[in-house]
Amino acid sequence: MVWAGISLGGHTDLHVFHGGTLTGVRYRDEILDPYVRSYAALELPTHSPDLNPIEHLWDYFGRQVAALSPPRSLDELEQGLLRVWSSLPISVSDNLIDSMESRCRQCIQVRGGHIPY
Repeated sequence: MVWAGISLGGHTDLHVFHGGTLTGVRYRDEILDPYVRSYAALELPTHSPDLNPIEHLWDYFGRQVAALSPPRSLDELEQGLLRVWSSLPISVSDNLIDSMESRCRQCIQVRGGHIPY
Protein backbone atom coordinates (compact mmCIF):
# COMPACT_ATOMS: atom_id res chain seq x y z
CA MET A 1 0.00 0.00 0.00
CA VAL A 2 1.14 3.55 -0.67
CA TRP A 3 0.11 6.91 0.75
CA ALA A 4 0.81 10.50 -0.25
CA GLY A 5 -0.65 13.96 0.18
CA ILE A 6 -0.92 16.98 -2.08
CA SER A 7 -1.21 20.73 -1.61
CA LEU A 8 -0.82 23.77 -3.82
CA GLY A 9 2.79 24.02 -4.83
CA GLY A 10 3.87 20.57 -3.76
CA HIS A 11 3.22 17.13 -2.41
CA THR A 12 4.50 14.85 0.30
CA ASP A 13 6.87 12.02 -0.36
CA LEU A 14 5.26 8.77 -1.41
CA HIS A 15 5.05 6.51 1.64
CA VAL A 16 5.31 2.78 0.88
CA PHE A 17 4.01 0.43 3.57
CA HIS A 18 6.05 -2.74 3.89
CA GLY A 19 4.50 -5.97 5.11
CA GLY A 20 1.53 -6.46 7.34
CA THR A 21 -1.79 -4.72 7.39
CA LEU A 22 -2.45 -1.05 7.95
CA THR A 23 -3.88 -0.90 11.46
CA GLY A 24 -5.18 2.22 13.14
CA VAL A 25 -2.05 2.42 15.27
CA ARG A 26 0.22 2.02 12.28
CA TYR A 27 -1.72 4.66 10.32
CA ARG A 28 -1.44 7.07 13.25
CA ASP A 29 2.26 6.41 13.80
CA GLU A 30 3.38 6.33 10.15
CA ILE A 31 0.99 8.81 8.47
CA LEU A 32 -1.10 11.01 10.76
CA ASP A 33 1.54 12.10 13.24
CA PRO A 34 4.48 12.66 10.85
CA TYR A 35 2.56 14.03 7.83
CA VAL A 36 -1.05 15.03 8.38
CA ARG A 37 -1.55 16.57 11.81
CA SER A 38 0.40 19.70 10.92
CA TYR A 39 -2.19 20.64 8.26
CA ALA A 40 -5.53 22.27 8.89
CA ALA A 41 -8.48 20.10 7.94
CA LEU A 42 -12.06 20.84 7.02
CA GLU A 43 -14.92 19.25 8.93
CA LEU A 44 -17.18 17.87 6.22
CA PRO A 45 -20.85 16.96 6.65
CA THR A 46 -21.74 13.27 6.77
CA HIS A 47 -23.18 13.05 3.25
CA SER A 48 -20.71 15.42 1.62
CA PRO A 49 -19.88 14.56 -2.01
CA ASP A 50 -16.34 13.25 -2.36
CA LEU A 51 -14.60 15.77 -4.60
CA ASN A 52 -11.10 14.94 -3.39
CA PRO A 53 -8.64 16.00 -6.12
CA ILE A 54 -6.08 13.39 -5.09
CA GLU A 55 -8.31 10.65 -6.54
CA HIS A 56 -7.64 12.10 -10.00
CA LEU A 57 -3.95 12.36 -9.20
CA TRP A 58 -3.91 8.64 -8.26
CA ASP A 59 -5.45 7.93 -11.67
CA TYR A 60 -2.75 9.97 -13.41
CA PHE A 61 -0.08 8.30 -11.28
CA GLY A 62 -1.45 4.84 -12.10
CA ARG A 63 -1.31 5.52 -15.83
CA GLN A 64 2.31 6.65 -15.51
CA VAL A 65 3.21 3.51 -13.54
CA ALA A 66 1.40 1.28 -16.05
CA ALA A 67 3.60 2.71 -18.82
CA LEU A 68 6.74 1.37 -17.11
CA SER A 69 8.28 -1.98 -17.95
CA PRO A 70 6.79 -4.67 -15.70
CA PRO A 71 8.89 -4.95 -12.53
CA ARG A 72 10.68 -8.23 -11.83
CA SER A 73 10.60 -7.83 -8.05
CA LEU A 74 8.87 -5.92 -5.26
CA ASP A 75 11.97 -3.77 -4.91
CA GLU A 76 11.82 -2.82 -8.61
CA LEU A 77 8.13 -2.03 -8.22
CA GLU A 78 8.80 0.20 -5.22
CA GLN A 79 11.64 2.00 -7.00
CA GLY A 80 9.40 2.57 -10.03
CA LEU A 81 6.58 3.94 -7.86
CA LEU A 82 8.95 6.30 -6.06
CA ARG A 83 10.54 7.44 -9.33
CA VAL A 84 7.17 8.16 -10.96
CA TRP A 85 5.86 9.98 -7.88
CA SER A 86 8.95 12.16 -7.55
CA SER A 87 8.74 13.12 -11.23
CA LEU A 88 5.04 14.10 -11.20
CA PRO A 89 4.76 17.71 -12.34
CA ILE A 90 3.51 19.96 -9.53
CA SER A 91 1.27 21.59 -12.15
CA VAL A 92 -0.84 18.40 -12.29
CA SER A 93 -1.81 18.56 -8.61
CA ASP A 94 -2.06 22.37 -8.68
CA ASN A 95 -4.50 22.22 -11.62
CA LEU A 96 -6.61 19.61 -9.82
CA ILE A 97 -6.72 21.70 -6.65
CA ASP A 98 -7.44 24.88 -8.62
CA SER A 99 -10.41 23.11 -10.25
CA MET A 100 -12.15 22.69 -6.87
CA GLU A 101 -14.12 25.93 -7.17
CA SER A 102 -15.56 24.79 -10.49
CA ARG A 103 -16.27 21.30 -9.09
CA CYS A 104 -18.11 22.77 -6.12
CA ARG A 105 -20.18 25.08 -8.34
CA GLN A 106 -21.17 22.16 -10.55
CA CYS A 107 -22.01 20.02 -7.54
CA ILE A 108 -24.28 22.76 -6.19
CA GLN A 109 -25.97 23.15 -9.59
CA VAL A 110 -26.86 19.46 -9.69
CA ARG A 111 -27.80 19.46 -5.99
CA GLY A 112 -25.14 16.94 -5.05
CA GLY A 113 -25.71 14.69 -8.05
CA HIS A 114 -23.08 13.35 -10.43
CA ILE A 115 -20.64 15.78 -12.00
CA PRO A 116 -18.19 14.95 -14.81
CA TYR A 117 -15.00 14.83 -12.73
